[in-house]
Order: sequence, then C-alpha cells, then structure tokens
Amino acid sequence: MLEATAEPFVTGVNKLAPYRTAFGIFGILLCVSALSIDGPYVRTIASVAGAVLLWTVLLCVWASRRAATVSEFAGSLPKFVENDGAPVFVTNADGLVEFENSAAVARFGGAGGEPLLGALEDMFAAPSSTMARLQSAARANGFAREDVVTRQGHLRLSVHDAGHDTYLWRLEEMRSDPSAQDLNSAPLPCVTLGAHGAVLEMNDAMIALVGQRFRSLDRFVLDLPLRHGDVHSLTTAEGRVYARISEVQRANSEKKDVYFLPATAPSVGSWEPLDGLPVALLKVAEDGRILESNLHARELLAIPSHDSLRLGDLVEGLGRPVQDWVNDVASGRGRKPEFVRASRPQTDMFIQISLKRVECKEGGRELIAVLSDATELKSLEAQFVQSQKMQAIGQLAGGVAHDFNNLLTAISGHCDLLLLRHDQSDPDYGDLVQIHQNANRAASLVGQLLAFSRKQTLKPEVVDMRDTLADLTHLLNRLVGEKITLTLDHDTGLLPIRADKRQLEQVIMNLVVNARDAMPSGGKIRIETRNEIVAAPFTRDRATLAPGDYVVVTVADQGVGIAPDKLQKVFEPFFTTKRTGEGTGLGLSTAYGIIKQTGGFIFVDSVVGTGTSFTIFLPAYAVPEQPIAPAPVAEGAETVSQERGSGIVLLVEDEAPVRAFASRALRLRGYTVIEAESAEEALEILDDGSLHIDVFVSDVIMPGMDGPSWVSEALEARPGVKVVFVSGYAEDHFSEQQARIPNSVFLPKPFSLSELTATVQAQLR
Repeated sequence: MLEATAEPFVTGVNKLAPYRTAFGIFGILLCVSALSIDGPYVRTIASVAGAVLLWTVLLCVWASRRAATVSEFAGSLPKFVENDGAPVFVTNADGLVEFENSAAVARFGGAGGEPLLGALEDMFAAPSSTMARLQSAARANGFAREDVVTRQGHLRLSVHDAGHDTYLWRLEEMRSDPSAQDLNSAPLPCVTLGAHGAVLEMNDAMIALVGQRFRSLDRFVLDLPLRHGDVHSLTTAEGRVYARISEVQRANSEKKDVYFLPATAPSVGSWEPLDGLPVALLKVAEDGRILESNLHARELLAIPSHDSLRLGDLVEGLGRPVQDWVNDVASGRGRKPEFVRASRPQTDMFIQISLKRVECKEGGRELIAVLSDATELKSLEAQFVQSQKMQAIGQLAGGVAHDFNNLLTAISGHCDLLLLRHDQSDPDYGDLVQIHQNANRAASLVGQLLAFSRKQTLKPEVVDMRDTLADLTHLLNRLVGEKITLTLDHDTGLLPIRADKRQLEQVIMNLVVNARDAMPSGGKIRIETRNEIVAAPFTRDRATLAPGDYVVVTVADQGVGIAPDKLQKVFEPFFTTKRTGEGTGLGLSTAYGIIKQTGGFIFVDSVVGTGTSFTIFLPAYAVPEQPIAPAPVAEGAETVSQERGSGIVLLVEDEAPVRAFASRALRLRGYTVIEAESAEEALEILDDGSLHIDVFVSDVIMPGMDGPSWVSEALEARPGVKVVFVSGYAEDHFSEQQARIPNSVFLPKPFSLSELTATVQAQLR
C-alpha cells in the first residue's frame, strides 16, 4: 500500500484554507484603513497586520496548489512502483519523505514527513554526502546511481528526477556482486535499446504497464522521438498514461536503458483537436508567451508542453532579440518569414516561422505562428555559400600566385645572371646559390597555391600507378616511421592514367602523412589501386562522375577518425585539426586541387575511433596506336644548352623586371631582342614591314590586349613567325586560345635563364 504524507508545514497551512477569503478581505480593509489613520503607531500596526493576513492568504494558495500537485503525482505512482519489491521513496528537494511504497514501510517502519537521511544513516558510511551528490547529478542529468558497501553486502542507491522538485529514490540491497543484477531488478518500467533504437529487452514492470512485449518503440510510445527528461505519452492496456523519460548509456556499449518515470499529463491547452494537422502551429501573445500549441509544433521544438515558455526561449539566431521581431509583427511592421535556429533539439535544426497578427473577439491582438523545418534548405544554402567562398578564395590564390611568379622570375633570373659572372671561388658565390635555392622553395609554395586554385601548370604524361607507388615506397616508409606498417595492394591489370607524375606523388605523400599523424600509437596504412567501370552517371558529395573507366586509388588508415561535423571541411584551405605549428591546412586542399585539375575526383569517408579512407577516381587513359610525341616545351625546358643562337626576338612583357631579365638572357645567347611593354606597342613595332622577326616571346595576361589576341592579329601578316607564350597562370587557363595559334609553345613562370633560351632555341630549329 502506498502511503502519502504531506509536509507538516504544508499540512498546517492547509488547515487555514477555509478562512483565507475572510483573511484576504480583512487584510485589504486593514491596509486601506491604515492610509486614513492619523496616529503613526496605530497606522503601522494596522499596516503590518494587514500585510500578515495577505501573506497568509498567499501561503494558503501556494499550499493548496502544492497539495493538489502532490495528490495528482501520487495518483500516478501506484501503477509504477507499488509492486516493486525494493523500497522506493519520493522526497522533496529538502530530502523530506513525501511518499513511500509498501516495501519501504515494511523495511523502515514508515518515514513519512521525516528526512530520508534518517533511514539511511545507519546503513552505510557518509550517507549525507552520498545523497547530496546523487541528487545533484539527478537534477542535472535526470538520473543517478551509485553502489555503496554496507554491513550486509552492497546497496544500489538510485535516484530519478521526477519533476515538481521531487525525487524518486530506490534502495536495492544486493547480497552478491552488484554487476550480476539484470534488467528486471530496475525500480521502474525500463527497456533496453540497441544502437539503432530497436527494443532489445523489456523488464517485467514495462511489460505489465504496456500489456505485452514489443520490438519497437513506436508500438507503445505515441510521440517519438524520445527526449531525455521530457514527458511522453504511452498507450497501455488501461489507456493513455504519461511518463518522464530518463536515458542511461551503458558503459563501453552502444546499448542504453530507458526508464519511464510516472508523470502527469503535460498541459497542451485547447488546441488538442489540432494535433492531427501536419502543420506546426503556435498561438503567441504580444509579449512573446506561447498560449497554445499543437502536437506537431511541440515535436518540432522538442518540448513536452508550452507552459511558461516564450518564443524567445525556443528559437534564436535572428541577429536581434526574438521579442523585437514579435513586437514588429504585432504592430504591423514585420511581415516576412524568418529563418531561426531551434534551441532545444540536440542537433542543429533550422525553422522557418511565419507570424500573422489576428484580432481577438475579446479585444487585443494575438499572433499565429506557422513553423516548418528548414534544415535541409539552410544546408543547401550553406553549401552554395561555401562553394562561392571557395571559388573566390581560388581566384584570389591564383591571382596572388601569378604576381608571385612574376617576382620570382625576376629574382631567380637576375640571380642566374649574377652566377654567370661569379665562379665557385668567389666569396659571393655561396650567397647567390642560397638566393637561388630559396627562390625555388618559394616557387614550390606558389605551386601549392596554384594547385588549390586549380590553375597550376601541369606536365601530364602517361603514368602506371604501380610504378609510381613502387618508386615512392622507400620514401613513404621513411615518412611513416617504425610504428606504422605500410601495405600496397595493386590490381594486376591496372590501366594507365595521364597525369603530372610529380604532382600525383605529392598527393599520395600528403595523404600518407595525414594518415601517419592520425595514428600516434601506430597502426596500418593501406594503399590500394584497382580498375572500376562506372556504367551510369554516379553522384556523390555534389560531384558527378561520368560513365567510363577509372583507376581508383584508396589510402586508408586505422587512426582516430574525423568527426562528422568536420568531415565536409577537410578540403578547405587552412582548415586543420592539428595543433598550432603542426599543420598548415594546405595539404588536403592542395591534393583536392591537383586531382580536380587532372580531371579526377577525391572523396573521404571516416568513422571516429576506427579510421579514415580517401578514395581517388582518375580517368583511365586509352593508349593510342601511335605514341604521342613530347611537347616542345618539355624538351626545351629540360635541356640546358650553352650554345649561342641567332635570330631576332620580339619580347612583349608588361612586368619591367621580368622583361629586363629575359632580354639580357637572350642577348647573352646571341639573339637580337626588341622589347615592348604592351601588346599595342608590339603591333606598332610590327607596322614596319621591313622589320624581320623570328620569334614572338609574349606574356599571356597583360593590361589591354592579351597575348593570344595580339599574336593572332600579328600572324595574319607574318604567318611564319614562331611563338613562345609565358605566364604565371596554368597553361589550361588559355589552352583553347593557344590551340588556334600555330607553332606556339608554352613556358611557365618562374623560368630560369637556361629554360628560356633553350625554349627559344628549340623553336628556331
């Protein structure tokens, strides 16, 4: 039998309840009379007496509501805890016992109205601190449990936050190992859920409550999903009941136990007939209070009821107080819908809210809010903004790299000129070599920027990934160290690809270094290559692979993994999960740029605690019957020739330092050089029909007319002239224009003295 004992103070105050009306009237009369009494002492006494009577009335009202709440709460307890074989107590926030089940009465002789601490102080050491700690944890998390040692064995002390400033305590005495208890020893109806929410087990109390064993929550919980600490509606053999949810995650397991605490029905107002509508609706007062809500709105906002809540408590993210927006709509100034972020759900949820003012029959104004889930829409918007941002950063990186390439061409070029006048015995020779080497290092960094912006100059060739990885194996083993095992697995009939071998090696090294850093304690890195046929267009991560043959390269590790919220950011420039000084955030963005410029795709998959896998799709190369002759630029650039040449060169370059170096370099090799700082000046020079020109050396991007445009116009009158284009941008930046110009080659900046002269010499042969 469940005994109910109210607090002595509440009981005493309730005895005055029949007289509270008289006390209120008499108190008001005394307070009013005090205003007209002349004597200060009598006026003071009357005022104090009136105030005491009014406070008494307020205490009576509070005690009455408190007793009603306790009575309503007590009425829902029997079906949950009456038949529990373990002692169960319900206490208030001060630890006084308000309810106890029959097992508690039999074990402790009845402790109603007394502190629970008195019943426990002889059972184990330091019960006061233990109870305070458990009650504080339950207030924060909804549930707490602790096993303590007693004279008889072990005691499992558990507490649930039952709402209304009350706590449900259960004392389970265990004579054996406390870990040997099963789910049926739980004090309340309880189910065990698996990783995907399936019901794995129901205790006897839960089966008795809902009538039978179920395998899914939706068979007896009416308002899924479950929300820890909220009140949910259950269907049982006796009709609808309400229970407060308490979730406890099992240690080292994906399972969790869900306890159903007794609770009173949440207040939902007069809109219950609207619960069946598929539209989320709220009625909002002018001061922001939520007056009514339907079921769909409460589920969307993750609230059990709207009592004592304001719209500003549930949404945020307008950039100004939510109440200001409500005031604007109430006054007729604001009409457009707003996108806000929901405050209650654990995951990010965006909601579109449309507010409309309505006039009440009783006078005044209220607002009707229509809510809709806009999370997917905001996600698409964020992806679009991110795409635009990445495009803008790519353009910036390409422009910066172009300007740096001009500077580096002038620095390294003039350094080459100085080295020609100094031999190794000269004291300045070592300094010049250092300048030259550091200029080359700077050029490598600029190459990373161009790779990210996908405007890097590539030198594609037919590559067999098996040979490339075999050449890299020794270096990769040195990179990963002794704690990590590197394994390679190749498809025996792997198709060739056409790519820049040097840049492809950089991609593999970047991925392997990241995999190594993700495994500080060691592990295995697996590099796998295979052929794959894409029969139909395949879309993933907003990228679409065209049908065809692909060579797939996978780099997988057994590291810490990447969190889902960071997975979509790994290819962003300067984004890194490493500590300051351990990474620049350019490695993966560079790899992304190289793969995209090669015509391939790169994807990432990761599971936290398991590892990460990067998958690269590269188009397979169909080998033609006749081998492709190497491009003139590649042959010329790799040849360092000291022989002198002859011929007339028209050099068109808008950057004065680059033009000065290039002209001196060509003159040193015996060429006659005519300089022009713009395309327009070059065309004016060519107006002289008697002037013979053998080679045009022109920058591609210049103010006014660009390189391909003026060269096309000049070749109409001089069709036999050879052309060398130079640029800090990639060759494919103007490849279509260059294809229409005969006898033209491309030389990327920064170039050395020997590369420039060898390329011009190759064109004149």
